[in-house]
Amino acid sequence: MPQATVESLDREGRGVAHADGKTIFIDGALPGEVVEFSPYRRKAAYEEAQLVRILRPASSRVTPRCPHFGVCGGCSMQHVDPRTQVAAKQRVLEDALKRIGKVTPEVVLRAVQGLAWGYRQRARMSARFVPKKGGALVGFRERRSTYVADMHGCEVLPPVVSALIDPLRELVGALSIADRLPQIELAIGDAVTVLVLRILAPLTADDETRLREFADGHGIQFWLQTAGPDSAAPFHPKSAAPLEYGLPEFGVRIGFRPTDFTQVNQTVNTLLVSRAVRLLDPQRGERIGDLFCGLGNFTLPIASRGAEVTGYEGHAGLVARARENAAANGLAARFEVANLFEPAACAALPRFDKLLLDPPREGAIEVVKALPESGAPGRIVYVACDPATLARDAGVLVHAKGYALRAAGVFNMFPHTSHVESIAVFER
Repeated sequence: MPQATVESLDREGRGVAHADGKTIFIDGALPGEVVEFSPYRRKAAYEEAQLVRILRPASSRVTPRCPHFGVCGGCSMQHVDPRTQVAAKQRVLEDALKRIGKVTPEVVLRAVQGLAWGYRQRARMSARFVPKKGGALVGFRERRSTYVADMHGCEVLPPVVSALIDPLRELVGALSIADRLPQIELAIGDAVTVLVLRILAPLTADDETRLREFADGHGIQFWLQTAGPDSAAPFHPKSAAPLEYGLPEFGVRIGFRPTDFTQVNQTVNTLLVSRAVRLLDPQRGERIGDLFCGLGNFTLPIASRGAEVTGYEGHAGLVARARENAAANGLAARFEVANLFEPAACAALPRFDKLLLDPPREGAIEVVKALPESGAPGRIVYVACDPATLARDAGVLVHAKGYALRAAGVFNMFPHTSHVESIAVFER
């Protein structure tokens, strides 16, 4: 059995070692450990391997809290103590900035953390009717598989939601459309928990009765989704409280639909918005653009500081709800529909004193390429969910647009996973 000494963690939380001239990525191995491994994928320059035995454990290794860890694909780092997880994510960010963008931040911001367990207020769970398993399965997919993990709870879901997994399995298995219900989406607001059932066939009257009884008995609201996300509609109870979350520092409340994008970790989102606004430092009368603004998560707090802010978003439904949120909060923020992946749309943006960018994983390359040589924003705060695209865009900002990377740091939005959420500040 081959052996190796693990040197570091990669961006997916795998141990990285070298043997026989190849880089070895070892699932479940930690830096400093001497391990035996078994390759399951071999390439010319690297191998991907499964951990077989730990010959010398690392001090950062802990016992995973979840009994499904290693089978369920929802978490990849429960065997790593939380401080080491965050340090590894900070290294991933710094390495990406240096390697891809050829840039180094002047200041590394202190990492921001929230709850380590029970933090997920958004989740998309699979449902499968598997007679060989005794009925329905509800949960996350297995690692490197399309199968649904046979799970009975989840440590990163709030306890009251984790406790619903077994009752949901029984409910799905009792429905006439048990084999036509592939997905259950979770969305938790300040006053209501919503479960969206993706259904591919009509419910019977008995099905509807079961859903109503389940919702009433467990204090949740069911929505039904028959096609795309915009088809989702409340089923029972119709009179439930609206989905919304608060940003108390700014006196703002954000309303949303359960299929809208919102951050999975509302505690860390609150800290993220607070830091982003402080770094942006909006002043009364400044013209500020919030690009990829979604529901107004950053736009409305910026507006609360007196700046003249406009949010741009490609999804018309999100723009409509952002405008509703601005009106409900009594704020003068403007919102416009714009496809910020199109060069022409980016070139047509007005000039701003400052920008906030919060793009999806694809990054904001067309936005940064379109920044003018003169009259460009003096400060850009960039919130990123992918270190690689942030680093790519940072390289353009620094080397082609004349910005300096003043600071960068991570937010542990997804504890026990390899996902890296980060923030960076650029000035010229």
